[in-house]
Amino acid sequence: MNRSQFPTKDMLNGEFTDIESVLIPGRICILDCNDKENALRQLIELLATAPEVKNPDELARGIFYREQLMSTGIGMGIAVPHVRLKSVEKPTMAVGISKSGIMDYESLDNAPVHLIFMIAAGQDQHKQYLRLLSALSSRLKDDGIRSLLMNTKDGKSFYGILTDSGEV
Repeated sequence: MNRSQFPTKDMLNGEFTDIESVLIPGRICILDCNDKENALRQLIELLATAPEVKNPDELARGIFYREQLMSTGIGMGIAVPHVRLKSVEKPTMAVGISKSGIMDYESLDNAPVHLIFMIAAGQDQHKQYLRLLSALSSRLKDDGIRSLLMNTKDGKSFYGILTDSGEV
């Protein structure tokens, strides 16, 4: 899949909604835990460093509240905890990679979660939010891409594979 196949622009307001506009290699980490709560806490802490996130406490409350409603483990080793909040200026994302897998994530297919894509967007950014989720799911449905992502050694390599930017 090449970059031109990803959503690139929200034509209503000119805001970019592709993966590259919401993720930087510095917000991709190898998780040093194997349970859901600590994995989410690590990613909340990482995502809270994004300039778009103005209230880290609201982010934490929103992520854990959303997770109580229903697990965001979508299957195939992937989870996408996501929230829309007033305190987020524009969509942003952090990613955690679990080499051993998170067994207690309660994924839809009951398989361990290896890749967690945490997304935060503004409350009024529904269209951009959906475009980002669509871009991400389009990229992750490829078995080969998922395998490469799960086996990367660092954030820069992960970013290159995920965005198809060639930065591997």
